[in-house]
Amino acid sequence: MESKTARFTVLMDPRKKQAFEKLCASQDLTPSQVVRQLIREYLEKHDVRYLDEPTSE
Repeated sequence: MESKTARFTVLMDPRKKQAFEKLCASQDLTPSQVVRQLIREYLEKHDVRYLDEPTSE
């Protein structure tokens, strides 16, 4: 599991954001949880490793 966090800002249509937040709430998930899962799945799909790589600060 990741030990540090970083902020990721996404600009989107307010109606889409509201619909996304409503769906997340209906599944008892936060939008952040869903976005993190989507990112993990996308990286895995493209065989991108990230846990063993050093971070650039």
